[in-house]
Amino acid sequence: MFLKKSALAAGLLTACLSSMALASSPLGIWKTIDDSSGEAKSYVTVFEENGKLSGKVTQILDPAKQDSICDQCKGDLKDQNIQGMTILWGMEKQGRKYDDGKIVDPESGKVYSANMKVLEDGQKLEVRGYIGFSLIGRSQTWERVEEQSPTH
Repeated sequence: MFLKKSALAAGLLTACLSSMALASSPLGIWKTIDDSSGEAKSYVTVFEENGKLSGKVTQILDPAKQDSICDQCKGDLKDQNIQGMTILWGMEKQGRKYDDGKIVDPESGKVYSANMKVLEDGQKLEVRGYIGFSLIGRSQTWERVEEQSPTH
């Protein structure tokens, strides 16, 4: 009986720690918010690749803009569809934040240095793009999107 209760307690503790770790992680789907209108703009999925974090636009929420391309971008990003494009890359964990990354603004095509940190128990992600020093830049707060289970 004691072993069953210990196993159950260990299982619950593991589940709680796993959900706490996920809550403090930037991995997952995030809703971006337009700076000027305050409207939801897109979903970006943050994922790990080769030990660094990247973010890909997985859905543009305005149906009229879903076929938009990054015509202002340079290099490999030039004329890519924004939906499906990796806009954030190279983020490395440094303490409680992620740093040393890059982010592209698909509207201007400009690439900025970037950092990010998880806020509000994993419900918000502050993403900052900057030139030179982090003090000179702009931050956006993205909101976590609960993953939807498929309906049949």
